[in-house]
Amino acid sequence: MAAIIVENLQKSYRVFRKPSGFRGTLQSLFHREFTTVHAVRNVGFRIEPGEIVAFLGPNGAGKTTTLKLLAGLVYPTAGTATVLGHVPWLRETAYRRRFSLVMGQKNQLWWDLPAIESFQLHREIYRIEPDHYQRRLDELTSLLEVTKLIRQPVRELSLGERMRMELIAALLHDPEVLFLDEPTIGLDVVSQRKVQEFLRYYQAERKMTVLLTSHYMKDVEALCRRAIIISHGQIRHDGPLEEILDRFSSQKWIQLQFANGAMPEDLERFGKVTELKPPRVKLEVPRTQIPEILSALLSRYAIEDVGVQERPLEEVIAEFFTSDDCAEDLPTRDTVGAK
Repeated sequence: MAAIIVENLQKSYRVFRKPSGFRGTLQSLFHREFTTVHAVRNVGFRIEPGEIVAFLGPNGAGKTTTLKLLAGLVYPTAGTATVLGHVPWLRETAYRRRFSLVMGQKNQLWWDLPAIESFQLHREIYRIEPDHYQRRLDELTSLLEVTKLIRQPVRELSLGERMRMELIAALLHDPEVLFLDEPTIGLDVVSQRKVQEFLRYYQAERKMTVLLTSHYMKDVEALCRRAIIISHGQIRHDGPLEEILDRFSSQKWIQLQFANGAMPEDLERFGKVTELKPPRVKLEVPRTQIPEILSALLSRYAIEDVGVQERPLEEVIAEFFTSDDCAEDLPTRDTVGAK
């Protein structure tokens, strides 16, 4: 049985629209206008036990709302979902013991107290046996290299250290499902790598099911084989990560190194010059025309080295998020009056 099953999940919000100015304020006292914002529309997917899946989309796409629905923090407008056989928004105690939600922009630790105090509170909340708690704490602090920091007030820790403490708090009770919302947001490169390495190792060891949202594609490439892309509240892609390049990128890069430092002046006719460092050049060309373009280049110029590579995943996804294809299904906004 799938760990997470989502079918036709929908979430809409009714948002008050206040007219500007003093007259608008007076008018709103007697007649209010509301806009219906469809944050999630007919979303459906299945995630098997032990899978780690990237959940991608631009800001406002509905990623965090979907995670909140699956964590039981908000109720859906329509549709169904089960996580480990539980309906999340019923908020059963048995379900709450089996998952964790980590949000990179929200803190669950007490700011002015040492992290160890928050960990002990979690032990009481989840009724973790003292011996098991200590073993888990020792293991997690060692893996995340924060053993010496757990008695410092959280406010004195760096952002990277705080995120590692957040992960410890989320994992102390051995959850079977972990929802991660931007876990490395704002972290430096070293901290990002430490979090990635820990999650990769821990997930492989525990076979935990993970649903990850991130705007940082290095997280996605390091951790996930499958990606779900959501745009304007709807699923636009669900499949292997490498298929994103084939589906959404119509271009590839050709890297050339010319012999004897001789640089042709008419390279733009073969493709877009994206990088020029004589005698090296990088051309962006349509992926369907690579054989004929390479043949033309090799027949005309003396070339010492040539390579063909995919564009970075981060660039392809960012381009898709700003494309007309991504925007073609805009959310319906219904304006209604209410006194």
